[in-house]
Formats: sequence, structure tokens, C-alpha cells
Amino acid sequence: MMKRTCYAGLVDTDLLDQEVVLKGWVQKRRDLGNLIFVDLRDREGIVQLVFSQEFSADALAVADGLRSEYVIEIKGTVKNRARDGVNPNIKTGQVEVEVHEAKLLAAAETPPFYIEDDNNVSDELRLKYRYLDLRRPEMQHNIKTRSLIMRATRNYLDTHDFFDIETPDLTASTPEGARDYLVPSRVYPGHFYALPQSPQLFKQLLMGSGFDRYYQIARCFRDEDLRGDRQPEFTQIDLETSFLEADEIQSIVEGLLKQVMHDVLGKDIKTPFQRIEWQEAMDRFGSDKPDVRFDMELHDLSDIVKDLDFKVFHDAVSDGGFVKAICVPGGADKYSRKDLDTKTQYVERFGAKGIAWVKVTDDGFTGPTSKFVAGKEAEISSALGAHAGDLILFIADSFKVVSDTLGYLRKSIAKEMGMIDESQFAYLWVVNWPLFEYDEGIKRWIAAHHPFTMPNEEDLHYLEEGENPHLAHAQSYDIVLNGYEIGGGSIRIHTREVQEKMFRALGFTKERAERNFGFLIHAFDMGFPPHGGLAIGLDRFAMILSGSKNIRDVIAFPKNSKATEPLTNAPETVSADQLEALGLAVVKQDKD
Repeated sequence: MMKRTCYAGLVDTDLLDQEVVLKGWVQKRRDLGNLIFVDLRDREGIVQLVFSQEFSADALAVADGLRSEYVIEIKGTVKNRARDGVNPNIKTGQVEVEVHEAKLLAAAETPPFYIEDDNNVSDELRLKYRYLDLRRPEMQHNIKTRSLIMRATRNYLDTHDFFDIETPDLTASTPEGARDYLVPSRVYPGHFYALPQSPQLFKQLLMGSGFDRYYQIARCFRDEDLRGDRQPEFTQIDLETSFLEADEIQSIVEGLLKQVMHDVLGKDIKTPFQRIEWQEAMDRFGSDKPDVRFDMELHDLSDIVKDLDFKVFHDAVSDGGFVKAICVPGGADKYSRKDLDTKTQYVERFGAKGIAWVKVTDDGFTGPTSKFVAGKEAEISSALGAHAGDLILFIADSFKVVSDTLGYLRKSIAKEMGMIDESQFAYLWVVNWPLFEYDEGIKRWIAAHHPFTMPNEEDLHYLEEGENPHLAHAQSYDIVLNGYEIGGGSIRIHTREVQEKMFRALGFTKERAERNFGFLIHAFDMGFPPHGGLAIGLDRFAMILSGSKNIRDVIAFPKNSKATEPLTNAPETVSADQLEALGLAVVKQDKD
């Protein structure tokens, strides 16, 4: 084979009249008889090749047999395109390559879909032929963006005194939240390793080992239900430090994100980022990961409407709940009763019993709720900043239901109304989180971040027996970008006394805590430094920076929504011999 001189997608006017050797895939072929045009594609883009009897009869003969996705190499001279053939939309659009030599490297069958963006192909087919899907320009861009993020991350942390240290992928199962993926041991039948949900415990142990600045681009595994921005295996940019306060760690992370944005997107962002307390985020935006690129904030109207003769509002406030609302600018004409009925059905998943709404006119309010708020129009409009043509949506219920429902409505309506500047990148910190949160699914209190998070100093007394630990707040912080949580961290517990109190508050017996986390608790007895860190979800971060809508589009070989991989058919059954070697047997269960 000839030695490639440059990528096809980088050929431009700087190479005019120079000889180049290019290699790649045939994107398209146009046969004009004694003149054949071929679009040659590689990872950097497309360049137009010209085959002619005038340049080379042998090369023209090769071109005559080319089809889409054939792999070729060519040698030729870069020339200006004819004026009427210039394509200003691509880097190579002013030039073409006159081909003097050509060689077919590999033929190809007709692919199951066109190798181009916007091909309207199902996700399942894309994943089954992922190696073809990855050839598309959009996917090449996404994977390149991900790679550039990792490069910028390493460059930044390597120059800020961090050590890149690997932690085990085969470890002990510990109850940290989600279910573990278990790996049976052949050497010790009946015993299992677990794949790590995160490097959390090991990175804390590294702080106790004297490595005061650690990082790792780490693979993590969680056996949980999937959605668009979640995968059973994922990657995080993980870092941990000793002897630093929360604001110092946040400053390091801001510097990292600033360099990533510059190196990957060529954008300069301002630091320090805005900081907002968890309670304020929930009050104003109905979300602990608020998108602040647009307004339409939540407003508490409980005091205004609590004495109205409207049972829905009155009962909510009497039961300790709230009546809150958002004002949709110009929403009166945008949303019909049918549209709002559809949204009412959707928000039932958040526990909401319905949406009360009015439309604002020059003469007052109209709509099904207008008669129930009669006499309060001026106060409500003033509180919300509402004007004629606006739509007001009310939710009356508990704090969680109101927040979740209006938080969803705020974000979905902003997208529908085109309120969001998609070119903007809005970072902020959400700080001072509750130490615990109530899980409605399992009906018990769990750690809001993880069991190793340090409470605020002034809240430590809540962990004492006889106190209410659920009133405590944590030294924790999330980094939010455009309404997505891209990372979270905290100052960690570093003493046996506090850690044992935390386990007790989570319902651990002393024996269970020792069995699951004894190695960490004993390490605390050996002179453990104050420490803290953060982990950034690389998949979600790459999704946002690449402009994708689903993290599967920034992962080379992801699982589908059913946690299977159509390309390799994983997970698969294994042979009886393999199971026997592991001391395992598969027992079929009735679907009933």
C-alpha cells in the first residue's frame, strides 16, 4: 500500500497542485461516462475525487467498479473545482483531487442503511450494525468530542499535581445504593466479586495512603433500570483530594471545566460559577438540577389563595402543602384545553392530581380555575409578573409533588416555546444538600449522595441517638450544566465516630456495618486525613458538549434500553461446562 499523506477531509487550497495519497470509504459515485466523480470519506470528512481517461485509464477502470462503502486508496493532484462546482458547506468544498492511481482495498455489500446523518433508522438497527453507524459524520463527531474531553482532562489534572491511579474492577459487594453486578469466582466456589458502582471507597483509601491528589477516568457498573441518559456501564472523571475545603475543590473543578470548554469547543467560560443552595433551587426552579438559561420560575401563592373557597387550594395548604404556579409568557394562544389535558395526564406520574390553569386577558382571567380565584387576579398577576396573553399553571400538593410537577412543566414548556438558547452553556453549583432523602420506592431514608458524606459541622448533633438525623445537611455539591447534573461530590467522613453514626442513621446494625465496610472504618483508626472530591459523568458531559440527545450516541458500543447489546447479543447464555466450573446452576423461574 501507498503511504497516506493526509486525511481526505482535510484537503484544502493549501495543498493546491500538490500530490496526495488518500484512503477511505466511497460515500457516493457519479458516473458521467469518461468522467467519474467519487466522494471519498474518512474520519475528518469528504473530498471529491475525479477519475478521467485523461488522467489515468487504469484508475478510471477501478472507479468504474466502485460502489458505496468500498475501501480504496488513491494518489492524485489537488486542483481547484470549477466555479459552479464549489461547495461552501464543507472544508474541502473548493478543491478536488485528479486521480492518477487507484487501488481497491476492500469491497462491501450493500449496507442496511445509508451512511449519512438523518437517515431515519431505528435505534435497534443502528446498534445491531454499530460499526456502520459509527461511520456516520455525526457519530464520528460525538466520539471525537468524547476523546477530546478526556485529553483535556488529563492535561489539566496532570499539570495540577494529580496522580492517575487505577482502582480494582473486581472487588467486594458493598451496599452503596444500586444493585451490584456480580462475578462468580472459579477459585472460590460460592464466592463472588462485584463490579464497582464507583471507585468511591478505594479513592478514599488512597487519601489515607498519602496520595493527596488522585484522579481516574473510571469505568463503573450499576444494575439498575435504564433510561435515555443512563447505562449499566458508564464512565466518570473521578477525583479526590486531601486537606482541601469544599470551595477549593470546586475551584479546581471549575478550572478543569474551563480548560475542557476551551480545548474541545473553543469557548471561554467565566468562573467562578454561580452557587445556589439546594433549598433555593427547589423553591425557584422545582429541581435540584435547574436549567437557568431561561426564567419562568416557580412562585409560592399559598398565602394569597389559602382562604379562597376552593377546596383543592385550601386543603393543600391546610395539610402543610403548597400552592405554587408558573407563568408562561405568551402561552394563552400556544396551549389549548386539549394540550393542557394531555399535560395533566402526564404529570400524574409525579403524584399530581391535576393542573389548575387560567389564561390572562386584558379583562382578567379566563379558564376553568378563573371563578375560584376571583378577586385575587391582581395579587396573583403581580406575584407572577403576568400580562395579557400569558398562561398561569397552578399545582397544589406536597412540596415534593409541587416541585417535581412544576419543575417538569417549566422545562418541557420552555423547550416547546423555544425559550432556550441552545448555544449557551450555563454552569452552576447546587450546594448545602440534605444529608438524607426519602425513597418512595423502598419506603425508607437513604443517603442523598452516599453514606460517606460529611454532615455540616453545625448539624453533627442530629446524628446523635434521640435526635432526628433527617434534619441534617451535607457538605455536598453538584455541578449542573443546562439542566443536567454532570457531577457530584462532597467532603467525606474521615473518623470512625462520625461514620458509625452515619451508618446507624441509615439503619445499619453495628455488625452489618463492620461486615460491609469494616476495612474502611479500621482505616480511619490509622490517622486518616480530611478529604473530599467529585466525580463528573463523562457520558452525560460528552452528550451535552457534542449536542447529542442521548448518551448512547457518545458511547462507542452501548446497551439498548433493555440493557442488551444487539451487536453481540449480550447478555447470552453460557455452556454447562462453564457453569459447572463456577459451581453454578441456572434455575428457570415461572414468569407468573
